[in-house]
Amino acid sequence: MLPHRGGTAISAKAFSFIATKQEIAMDWDRIEGNWKEAKGKIKEQWGKLTDDDLDRISGKRDQLEGAIQKRYGLAKDQVRRDVDHWSSSQQW
Repeated sequence: MLPHRGGTAISAKAFSFIATKQEIAMDWDRIEGNWKEAKGKIKEQWGKLTDDDLDRISGKRDQLEGAIQKRYGLAKDQVRRDVDHWSSSQQW
């Protein structure tokens, strides 16, 4: 068990999960900040998304995931994994 705020111990697995979620959030902050550049890369990955879709999304991850679900007919969990994989592979 690892120490956690407030003196509560958490497992190494939980700590790893928390760290991973924080890394994903930080990566998405970079994507959101570079949205003009990201739009082109997103269109390369998910070509069914339109320019109007990307303008509406405006850097919001949940909006992107929803648009991908709608255009590709994929399950929410699959889209989340696909976006995680894509975002972690980007160099910002």
